[in-house]
Amino acid sequence: RASVRLEHGVIMAVTVPASSPLLAAARRQPSRPTPVWFMRQAGRYLPEYRTIREQHTLLEICADPQLAAEVTLQPVRRLGVDAAIIFADILLPLVPMGLDLSFVEGEGPVIRNRIRGPADVKRLAVIDVANALASVAEAVRLTRSVLPPTVPVIGFAGAPFTVAAYAIEGGSSRHFADTKRFMYEHPEAWAELLTKLVRVLGEYLTAQVAAGAEILQVFDSWAGVLSPADYRRYVLPHSRALFVQLGLLGVPVIHFGVNTGELLPFLVAAGGDVIGLDWRVELDEGWSRIGFERGVQGNLDPVALFAPPAELEARVRDVIARAQGRPGHIFNLGHGLLPDTPVDAVRRVVDLVHTLTA
Repeated sequence: RASVRLEHGVIMAVTVPASSPLLAAARRQPSRPTPVWFMRQAGRYLPEYRTIREQHTLLEICADPQLAAEVTLQPVRRLGVDAAIIFADILLPLVPMGLDLSFVEGEGPVIRNRIRGPADVKRLAVIDVANALASVAEAVRLTRSVLPPTVPVIGFAGAPFTVAAYAIEGGSSRHFADTKRFMYEHPEAWAELLTKLVRVLGEYLTAQVAAGAEILQVFDSWAGVLSPADYRRYVLPHSRALFVQLGLLGVPVIHFGVNTGELLPFLVAAGGDVIGLDWRVELDEGWSRIGFERGVQGNLDPVALFAPPAELEARVRDVIARAQGRPGHIFNLGHGLLPDTPVDAVRRVVDLVHTLTA
């Protein structure tokens, strides 16, 4: 949006804010340099984050818009990334719905009153998202107010399947056996659960956009545990319903899953302007499966950041080369940054991507 300065009725200057490389890439427009950000870019690998965590729990940070905004901004200041993803957690919407969520050191998220049967689904509250999760929207507003126009705020939420899986398992799982058993034994309750989640997650992401988020990411982190047939039957209709809602918001949406190489056509069918790839599929092969009419995000192995500098550089160059200069590539990892990741290595990747694609 241009701003015009007038003096005595004469146009003296026209200022056009620089465009965002990330938003251009998400819309498959030419973008130089290639934009780069990292999943979990705000977190334990940063000493300034650890200082805050010494005094506050993760849920306390999420509930305090000032703290959440500060943590969101830390990697932008230190790393020079091309986006700020709001600091929150994909499970936050479950708390006002009636589930008891906590984060246990060494275990991750724990839900003590997890869903065990159809009656538990019926007990889930239909919440007023705008009020129940107002702290996240306020954190988005605060973050957007201090960032330059070239650095967008990424809003995010979990996908219906992944959020439901956490609610049923009570935490993370290797095989997600309880989730699959629930799908098979209680298909009507499963559909009811995901329908509730689609409504809540849709309203939650809408509130983030209203607060200033200019791009969204939907994390279907555990969709890769499903067979194509199960994804098509139990997940695709609900994910598609969510993406239909998000398509009305006028902002690009990234759809990401882990270990979903064989599910990529179904993720595309569900929706998203950009499809995220993990490191188990090479970027050019993954993009060809997705179709070049969509953007692609990824896909450096997070563990590559622990490699010697020459090896790390070679791997970054390989990802860039596989993108072939095609519009629509957002550089990222194939999953989130690990807690012990060297900060210097993360900064090295940002600088290298920007230099190679300037």
